[in-house]
Amino acid sequence: MNAEARKSRIAVVSPFLDKSHGTERIVVEWISQLSPKFEFHVYSQEVRDLDLSQVAWHRIPKMPGPHLLNFSWWFAANRLRRFWDRHMRGLRYDLVFSPGVNCLDADAVSIHIVFAELLRRVRPELKLRNSPARSWLLLIHRRLYYRLIVALERRVFTDPRIQLILTSPRTSSELARHYSRQAQFPLICAGVDHETFNPGRRAALRATARTFLNLDKSQFVLLMIGNDWRKKGLGTLLDSLATMPDLPVQLLVVTHESTEIKHEAFAYHSFDSRVRFLPPRHDVDVYYAAADVYTGPSLEDTFALPASEAMACGLPVIMSSRAGVSDFITNGTDGLVLDDPTDAASLASMIRTLYQDRDYCERLGAKATETASQFTWEQNGRELEAIFREVISRKSRLQARPVTQES
Repeated sequence: MNAEARKSRIAVVSPFLDKSHGTERIVVEWISQLSPKFEFHVYSQEVRDLDLSQVAWHRIPKMPGPHLLNFSWWFAANRLRRFWDRHMRGLRYDLVFSPGVNCLDADAVSIHIVFAELLRRVRPELKLRNSPARSWLLLIHRRLYYRLIVALERRVFTDPRIQLILTSPRTSSELARHYSRQAQFPLICAGVDHETFNPGRRAALRATARTFLNLDKSQFVLLMIGNDWRKKGLGTLLDSLATMPDLPVQLLVVTHESTEIKHEAFAYHSFDSRVRFLPPRHDVDVYYAAADVYTGPSLEDTFALPASEAMACGLPVIMSSRAGVSDFITNGTDGLVLDDPTDAASLASMIRTLYQDRDYCERLGAKATETASQFTWEQNGRELEAIFREVISRKSRLQARPVTQES
């Protein structure tokens, strides 16, 4: 069967896929949109929240031990598994797609973070002399992992044969700064499921959500969703809470990292009762319904999907200028933008303003819904399909080009 008589076959290479993590959720949504158009084969160690009747999952086993060890194993193992499938099972792919640097032979790579930029911003906190000795082993692990990823980025992001797909406008300048890669790359911003995330549904769920989470009417609830708490700016948010002992503020942090955060982030804080850690859940709209403000003082965040979902729900947001979604926010109109994500005093001032002026808070939320309406998964699917078909067509032309021999 030739390529024209069947769906184009695409290999998706990602360590795991689910809807509990930003990048992975985006990829799950993209595959779900495009599975009627392409034949997807997923190479991953774990897959959840994806209809496996619509895709083929080629499971890669995990390597126990530190993340750096497992990632190194994963990087080699997914390549070996695809090599085996190609030569022993005849599985040839029209396109290999990777969210981030998961292989060196991808035809298309979507960029959800530039680790070289993240490393530049967090380098001071990775210095051993700035941290207690008990955390040195973890710091060394993080430094080695970041350096490995940056080295792989340099290989992948500078390869002109690989089609880079941006998920935030600011990524273009980061590629130019760190890898001297200057070009007009296609941009696909994360979508939003507007049937789930909308002001009407938030209002209908609010009373039930507040009761379920044991929140009383007097509490002004801040919400943060995400992993890698250092990158998400939780330290700044905790520092800002310390300056507002007079306000009935409750912070909900939805993350997989609650144990690690409690051990490290609270080492220099004494207001544990004002902060609650909650597990990610499929009906995340319950958390948006319970909250009064979404806060995201990220040190580095290519887009920040939870922020766009919060905006779609009509929730006012405070976002760092280093989060990609802030490019679509007009400060003071449909959200607040924190210029310096380490400025706890300015963040506290913004929170206090929203607490004291509830009418302003509601106006920001209403305008946020209008802004978020431009982000849809359906549009994502159409844009990504066009990119994939162009890359596949380009590969076909190159493979069909006759080889000339020099005399």
